[in-house]
Amino acid sequence: MSSVIGLPVAATGGSFLLETRTPEEVFTPEDLSEEHRQIAATASQFAREEIFPATEALEAKEPGKLRAVMQKAAGLGLTSVDIPEEYGGMGMDKTTSTVITDHISVLASFSTALGAQIGIGTLPLVWYGTEEQKQRYLPKIATAEWIAAYCLSESTSGSDAMNVRTRATLTADGQHYLLNGEKMWITNGGIADLYTVFAKIDGEKFSAFLVERTFSGLTVGAEEHKLGIRGSSTCPLVLQDCKVPVGNLLGEAGKGHHIAFNVLNVGRFKLGAACVGGARYAMTEMIRYAKERKAFGKSIAEFGLIQRKISTAASRLYAAESMAYRTVGMIDAALAQVDKSQPTATREIQKRIEEYAVECSILKVYGSEMISYVADELVATMGGYGYVEDYPAERLYRDARINRIFEGTNEINRMIITGWLMKRALAGQLPLLGAIKKLMDEVMQPPSFDGGGDIGERLAHEAEVLAATKKIALFAAGVASQRFMTALQDQQEVMADLADIIAQVYALESALLRARKLLPARKGAADAAAAMTGMLAEETLALAEQAAKRVLAACGEGDMLRTQLAILRRLAKSTPADVVGLSRTVAQHCIAADKYPL
Repeated sequence: MSSVIGLPVAATGGSFLLETRTPEEVFTPEDLSEEHRQIAATASQFAREEIFPATEALEAKEPGKLRAVMQKAAGLGLTSVDIPEEYGGMGMDKTTSTVITDHISVLASFSTALGAQIGIGTLPLVWYGTEEQKQRYLPKIATAEWIAAYCLSESTSGSDAMNVRTRATLTADGQHYLLNGEKMWITNGGIADLYTVFAKIDGEKFSAFLVERTFSGLTVGAEEHKLGIRGSSTCPLVLQDCKVPVGNLLGEAGKGHHIAFNVLNVGRFKLGAACVGGARYAMTEMIRYAKERKAFGKSIAEFGLIQRKISTAASRLYAAESMAYRTVGMIDAALAQVDKSQPTATREIQKRIEEYAVECSILKVYGSEMISYVADELVATMGGYGYVEDYPAERLYRDARINRIFEGTNEINRMIITGWLMKRALAGQLPLLGAIKKLMDEVMQPPSFDGGGDIGERLAHEAEVLAATKKIALFAAGVASQRFMTALQDQQEVMADLADIIAQVYALESALLRARKLLPARKGAADAAAAMTGMLAEETLALAEQAAKRVLAACGEGDMLRTQLAILRRLAKSTPADVVGLSRTVAQHCIAADKYPL
């Protein structure tokens, strides 16, 4: 089994709002082991030699092509890292799985299909399957002999997952369940051999079933004609008295929500990692074109506004990449504490991953919006060429949009971010309420400022912005909690604004810790990381202040609102950095490297 060198601290989920971490306590891409780097190189080589040449055939849905490329990936072990060795898998750590997802994600159609195979298509069986189920199905999934799919959504229950209408009824002889209903937007639907289907037994008990393609009563509908990810298979499923053996009930009857939601945490994390890989490829195209394209007698890469596009894209990618590896580092550190020999090990693994539900949702939201920005600026950089199908920008632009819908819409995930933190705070599992009360008491006192400790002058301003943003998050959450109390969950606009501030805290802190870690070791990389962190700090503070203003205005009026706005201005008070200079520095590193510079 692969292992992370120097496991980081398995911090409590959500504690980034309340605690101060040191660079040594977090995992970054620079901490990858030699084995991880070799696997990353293998995935990157596979992308160059197998995925890119097959792009046209995959996008045209050439019969058998998607399965063939998937099986080539399986031949390199890229589909089996999350499957235990006793079932034909490699049983490797989550960092390895993340590295593969990151470096193989150059064509969204293929990474979507692969992601469904190795994530939501496989993990329900790994975590909840009986020994007989695992022995029967996992070896075939590991080699991609069988393709897997996950069937939760319905036409009337996309985000409202528990509202499924598909029913399961036990036959009179007790040997089978008859499933009736329709599933929508099923990734790998047209090529899958095994479907994890969610249905309610007798219309009440939300449960999951393993349904083989050959079972009677299962019909796969026509392929959807999609805006993007056109090479992936997306079909509806129709179940009409679909006959499923009772032995194919997955997990316990009535406990399907555990399967659905625990698997989605990993799905959200993996999607964020895939967005990192896709954005890295898009940036390479952006920089290459900007250097080649001449206007007014010089390369457009020399123009300040093109450099701003490059630098902003790089900075947001840097933040997402830093969050992804920081999060998986915590997950692996937590999983290292699990005794795999114990009968409760599987449940403990799920519990340890669930601990980072908020970080997974943050990465999904931030990563999906980051790649949409990068793809949009790629089109803008290429101008007319970016708008035609002969160049990859057009496809990247279309493909990026689905990421904000997959794995729970970004709106749903924003509700999860704030709601999860408040729920844990009320349950006493996270000392958030005490931190809010302390901050609320503090802001009524004369101004004082914690600049984040002795961290070196170079990144002192960024640390001050981080400290201020944490206070803004706590202050806004405190005002909203006092105003709405338990009814806060019904104030979606407020919940979303709080989620955005919280996400910016995690993004900036992850970027800052990584930059500080790089400073002593790698001058070129450290310079680029420091400049990107500086750009992120200015963006973070501006976004946090605007979101907090909206929260405060929704919670109060008159003198109270004016007082709260004055406190917010004090918390957000900062001398701005030279973002123009920082942008030019980042762009120069990107242009010199011909790609994202880290």
